[in-house]
Amino acid sequence: MINILCVGDVVGSIGCEFLRRHLPALKKLKSIDLCIVNGENSADGNGVTPNSAQYLLDSGADVITTGNHSFRRKESYPFYDSCEPLLRPANYPPAAPGKGLYIADLGRTQVAVINLMGTVYLESLRSPFEMLDELLKTPGLPKLCVVDFHAEATGEKRALGFFADGRATALFGTHTHVPTADESVLPKGTGYITDVGMTGPIQSVLGVKPEIIIGRYTTKMPARFDLAKGACKMDCVIFSADEATGLCTGVERLTLT
Repeated sequence: MINILCVGDVVGSIGCEFLRRHLPALKKLKSIDLCIVNGENSADGNGVTPNSAQYLLDSGADVITTGNHSFRRKESYPFYDSCEPLLRPANYPPAAPGKGLYIADLGRTQVAVINLMGTVYLESLRSPFEMLDELLKTPGLPKLCVVDFHAEATGEKRALGFFADGRATALFGTHTHVPTADESVLPKGTGYITDVGMTGPIQSVLGVKPEIIIGRYTTKMPARFDLAKGACKMDCVIFSADEATGLCTGVERLTLT
């Protein structure tokens, strides 16, 4: 049996610091074998930088996934090529920095981690369905395979979950920063949740000060997205899997405060 922890989008330095305070104890308590953290908003002002990515790795993340803010910070471009556990969505064009597939070697076994991005209301990228189908046919791909699907639309996430059912260990959604209550093991054995949630300030709108977002909606004027402060939370999900079959045997959704 293997336990894989997936952590929702980490928002800014405040989210990074909260994760560092709580992740090591959670990994020990739940006997976590692999930790995947979405870090596309880990830098203040969004995006990911070499410093924020390294901070997450030093805090206990084994793999960092990203999404539509993958390339917001130019200083991260070379780091995508030099830091293998830092992923960008695989359905970006091949010319983009980095890769969307990483094989984590745990000693007794290996786990493939795939990062994909949705195309509904987001960038016009290659179909995540075509990309996932291709990646799942990669020669020598480990039986254990977890997918971070960074997408906006619930329907697109649910559809890709069923598309992956029986072919991947688990598929978890990121991007909306709001956790969903539909964690489950799909009929053919793939663990699933539409969105894990976020790691960051509780009294916020997706991590940003509420008054700023309210102002955007009421005035339609541009505004700088300053991060909220105060008490934080860490939304995450644990997928338990059978190493022999590569299929999920249980899903547990958690929120740490």
